Amino acid sequence: MTTQHILKTAMVIACSLGFTACSLKEDLGSNLNKSQADSLIKAPQLLGTAYDNLQNAYQDFSQTWGMSEISTDEALGPTRGGDWDDNGVWRALHQHQWTPDHAHVQNTFNALLLEQFSATNVLNFRPTPRQEAEARFLRAFSMFSVIDLYGQVPFRNPGDNLLEAPKVYKAAEGIDFIISELNAIMANLPDRATAGQAYVANKDAARFLLMKIYLNKGAFLNRAAPTFDAADMQKVISLADELKASGYIIQPNYFDNFAKDNDVKSQENIFTQQNGPGISNIRNGNNVYCRWMCTLHYSQNPSGWNGFTTLSDFYDTFEAVDTRRGGSYPGVTNVSGLKVGFLIGQQYDQNGNKILDRSKRPLIFTREVELRATGDQVEMAGIRVVKYPPDMGSNGSEASNDFVFFRYADAVLMKAEALLRTNNAAAALLLVNDLRVKRGATPLTTLDLNQMLAERGRELYWEGWRRQDLIRFGKFLNAWQLKPASDPKYLLFPIPTSDLAVNKNLVQNPGY
Repeated sequence: MTTQHILKTAMVIACSLGFTACSLKEDLGSNLNKSQADSLIKAPQLLGTAYDNLQNAYQDFSQTWGMSEISTDEALGPTRGGDWDDNGVWRALHQHQWTPDHAHVQNTFNALLLEQFSATNVLNFRPTPRQEAEARFLRAFSMFSVIDLYGQVPFRNPGDNLLEAPKVYKAAEGIDFIISELNAIMANLPDRATAGQAYVANKDAARFLLMKIYLNKGAFLNRAAPTFDAADMQKVISLADELKASGYIIQPNYFDNFAKDNDVKSQENIFTQQNGPGISNIRNGNNVYCRWMCTLHYSQNPSGWNGFTTLSDFYDTFEAVDTRRGGSYPGVTNVSGLKVGFLIGQQYDQNGNKILDRSKRPLIFTREVELRATGDQVEMAGIRVVKYPPDMGSNGSEASNDFVFFRYADAVLMKAEALLRTNNAAAALLLVNDLRVKRGATPLTTLDLNQMLAERGRELYWEGWRRQDLIRFGKFLNAWQLKPASDPKYLLFPIPTSDLAVNKNLVQNPGY
C-alpha cells in the first residue's frame, strides 16, 4: 500500500469509527507524493500516538476499567439523586443488564480498535526493529483486551485495504496470534525498564502479557466451563520465574506503586503509562486523576465528583491489619486530611476538623449503599476507594501518577494460581503468604481456589482485573450485593450494533 493511500484511508477509518466527521469523497492528501508524506509522517511520532491512545482505552474510567470493575462485586456506580444517572449505564453494568447499544460497550470497543489501528499504522512507516517490536506489543495488548471483553477481534495486517472490512479473529485464532507475536518480538524489545521508564514496552511486559494469556486461555475458549491445561500453567510458572530474575520486588509501601512519583519509587511496576505536566494534559485531562475524582466528595480536597464506591461485602474481606486497606499517606494526608485505600466513616481535613457535606452535615461515608441513593444518602452513601494517592501539587489533569497496567505482585499471584491448579497447593500457599506478610496481613493456614480469588481481589482491587478473574474462577454470574444471578450471555459483552453494521465479518455474541 502506498503512503498516500494510507493517509487517505486512515481518515476513512476515523470516520467509520465516529472519531471525526468527514466525507468519503474527500481527496485527502492527494497533493502529497510519497517522499513528501514520509517527511511529514515518521514511525517515532506514530508510535507516540499509539502510546498516547492507551489513555482513552484504559485510563478513562468509563471504558475498559468501568467494564471490568463496575460489572463486578468490588465496584458500584450508584445514581445519587439527579447525579450519576447517565441513562442508567452504571446500574446496567453492575446488574448485568447491558445491551449492544450501551454507550460504554460501544465506546470501549472503538477505543481499543483505535489503539490497535494506531499501533498497526506504525508498521507502515519503516520503523526500527525496536519501534516495530513496541508497536506490535501495543497491538497485542489491545487485541488481548478486545478478546477478553468481546470474545472476537477485528484484525488488519499492515498494507491491507482499509476500505474493506477487516477479518475477524475468534478467540482461539486471536490467542494463537498474540502468543506468536509476543514470542516473535521478544528479542527486539528493551530489557527491564530502567528507573522512571516502565512506560516503555519491554521484555518483561511481554512476559507478563503472555502469563495472562496462558492463565486465561481455557476461560477465553470456554467461559462457561474454563479448563486449565497443565502445559499452559507451567508456562505461567516459568514466565513468573523469568520476571523474578529481572529483579522486581514487592514494594514495601503498597501505595507507593500508585503515587505521583511511582515512576521512580516503585520497584514492582512492570508496565505503566506516563502521566504528568506536558504529557497527560494533552489527553483532555481524563487521565489517572479520574481514579480519585470519580469517588471523592465535593467537600474533600481534591474536590471530587462524588460517584463510585466499593461494596461492604468486598470491604469486609480485608483484615484490619492489612495495609492494603489503607491509611495515611505522606504528601496527601498531611496536606488535605485525605487518606488512601478505603474511606469509611467521618472524613476530616488536615487539621483534624470534620468535613461537612453541601448541607453542612458531617460527611460520614456509610457502609450502606443502594443503586439509587436518596435523601441523606445522596452524598454520603458508600465506601470510597482511593487507590492512587492524589498528586496534590498538580492541577488535576496534569497529575504525575503513572497509570499502572502490570505489577509484579500480580505475576506472583498468577504463579501461585497456576501452582494451585496443578495440585501444588503447598508451594502456592508459600507465595501467597509471603505476599500477605509483606502487606501486613495474617498468613493463611490453607489455600483453595476461593481463597486464591479473594487474595487477588485484596491485592488488585480497582486495577481492572476483577471481571476477568471472576470469569476464570466461575463466579461472574453469581448473585452478589445489589446484583442477582445473571444469564450466561453476560460472560461476553455484545458487539456494538453500529460496528456490526459496518463490518460484515463480525457476528453478534450469543444471546444478544
